[in-house]
Amino acid sequence: MQNRSSNPIGSLVSLLVFLGFVGYFLAKANIISGASLFFWIVVLFFLILLVGGLRIVDQYDRGVVLTLGKYTSTRQPGLTWLLIGFQRMIKVDMRITTTDIPQQEVITKDNVPVGINAVVYFQVQSAENAILNIKDYTLAVSQYAQAALRDVIGGIELDSLLSEREKIAEEIQKNVVAATQSWGILVTDIKIQDIELPADMKRVMAKQAESERERRAIIIRAEGEFQASERLAQAAQVLSSTPGGLSMRTLQTIEKINPDPSKTVIFALPVEVLEGIKAISQAVKPK
Repeated sequence: MQNRSSNPIGSLVSLLVFLGFVGYFLAKANIISGASLFFWIVVLFFLILLVGGLRIVDQYDRGVVLTLGKYTSTRQPGLTWLLIGFQRMIKVDMRITTTDIPQQEVITKDNVPVGINAVVYFQVQSAENAILNIKDYTLAVSQYAQAALRDVIGGIELDSLLSEREKIAEEIQKNVVAATQSWGILVTDIKIQDIELPADMKRVMAKQAESERERRAIIIRAEGEFQASERLAQAAQVLSSTPGGLSMRTLQTIEKINPDPSKTVIFALPVEVLEGIKAISQAVKPK
């Protein structure tokens, strides 16, 4: 931020008027002679010029000095001195500064109205250019960033705006940097904060999101069923290729159906199962 000093000519005139009144009253009261009075007034005048011209420039500031309205130097942090009545100093804050971009109503490329607000981070790189080339650089950066935001958003579709926020912010930053370099300003970053959509668009997007979730759930279930069918086919192939394997599986299933030994369940077993049971019994029978 810039801090303008008071009018030095006015300060000098006020000082001379004050010293004139003091000298007049001293001479009127015969406290001091005319020659001595003139000498002490001159001494006092230069002391006031010396002390009154001292200025302190903070570490984060730079002082742009104008001599009789013309730029002469930029003062670095520390103690400095100005010639009162001829020089004035404008302090410029060199720290990174933020400025808000108020919510803008923008029409995207696919004719969707959206409200967007953002924040701009910038830093003064050249104090003299920031003072001499632009009247209010903070306001200028904000206004130019608003224009760049509308231009960039107007050339993209809503889906890209929602999914590529960082990329869009970088594009806006490039446009602003190109314009503010001559002002001695460096735009370090631009962040898009909020994107406000119309109420009907929010409902449509919610339905789309729900449909997408349902589609993914159906795909996951189908993939699970497909994998299960593959495993069942592999198991059936193993059982059919193993002698008595299918019969053993049938007996295990029967056992699970009727775990209570007090009850009797009658099944009509295929001949293949009976033959498998007979083969198993002969295989385990001791010789």
